[in-house]
Amino acid sequence: MKIREIRCAGLRGATPEGGWSNELRPEDCVHTLIAVHTDEGAVGLGSVFTHDALVRASLAVLEPLYRGENALEPERVSEKLHQNMFWLGRGGSITHTISGIDIALWDLLGKATGQPVGRLLGGRYRERVQPYASLLMDEPAKLRDHLLQVKAQGFRAFKIGWGPFGRRNAATDEAIVKAAREAVGAESRLMVDAGGSDAHWTNGYKWALNTAKMLADYGVHWFEEALTPDSLEDFVKLREHSPVPISGGEVLTRRQAFQPFLEARAFDIIQPDVTKVGGISEERRIAWMAQEHGVQFIPHGWNTAVGLAADLHLASAFPGTDLVEYLTGSPFIDEITLGGWKLDAEGMLAIPTTPGLGLELDPDAVKKYTNGEKLLER
Repeated sequence: MKIREIRCAGLRGATPEGGWSNELRPEDCVHTLIAVHTDEGAVGLGSVFTHDALVRASLAVLEPLYRGENALEPERVSEKLHQNMFWLGRGGSITHTISGIDIALWDLLGKATGQPVGRLLGGRYRERVQPYASLLMDEPAKLRDHLLQVKAQGFRAFKIGWGPFGRRNAATDEAIVKAAREAVGAESRLMVDAGGSDAHWTNGYKWALNTAKMLADYGVHWFEEALTPDSLEDFVKLREHSPVPISGGEVLTRRQAFQPFLEARAFDIIQPDVTKVGGISEERRIAWMAQEHGVQFIPHGWNTAVGLAADLHLASAFPGTDLVEYLTGSPFIDEITLGGWKLDAEGMLAIPTTPGLGLELDPDAVKKYTNGEKLLER
């Protein structure tokens, strides 16, 4: 089975707010779908956390390397693409684009063998996993109401992030966390994401340590992106002295970028994003490295239904991965797949058991959010 063509289509029209200082608009594109078409007619699906113009440009650069390649060898083909891009954007948008290609190749391998991707990764440790509802922070009263609505949908774990947190004063930060804990209840897991990868993040180690002590008073499960992404030495100190677990790594790409953070024990929880790091192949290697260093692997998942499916399969393949991120209120997760996603009575998501990623896109919804681009048609 050979790669005949790779298409992409940017998602627009319902892009959710990101909480960034330069806020997203619904018509902005930050997620792009990938479809790998083969000479036998099979199509694999991938997702990229990058603007579609950058993905198209990257595909044009990569095309001589992937056209005619074996579509059933995701790790070798992806590594070939990485190795030949060291001089043309290593770790940037080209790496993000390779992520989508790699996810699609794993999807094709699963379809060709009749196996779910998680089994091809070495075996499934679980058949379901707990999704945590991921939503933006707001003023305390509004956040409380939003969390109550999401809790009513069946979620039992929650992450609140960005918004005004860390951007005004300590009293505001505590009021937000207090309102969130009251809304979700003592029995639910609550995580806090400061959003230290926002542009011009100004808070440093002492703010992060003092904030971590406050979060401990409210039983917060982890403190995410408390510092700027490259603050390795401060992350090491913070993890050592924080009373709550420290997580991060969502903006790092390829395993080589994660290695110094893992070796230095900078995180309790590492959060690679499968739509950025190099795909399933690369994320699996990062997760193995995390295991060897006693660091928990929890995928970052502010992406699409295709990215969520990849995260579910990765979660099935690692014994310590007991959570996946679920971006609430995004049509790019809830609407573009046939059948959608459903929580069970215990707030868990079933990991797909059908071949490949185990999801099928809704053609009408995809056309709606991609301005009618031909992504899947043969």
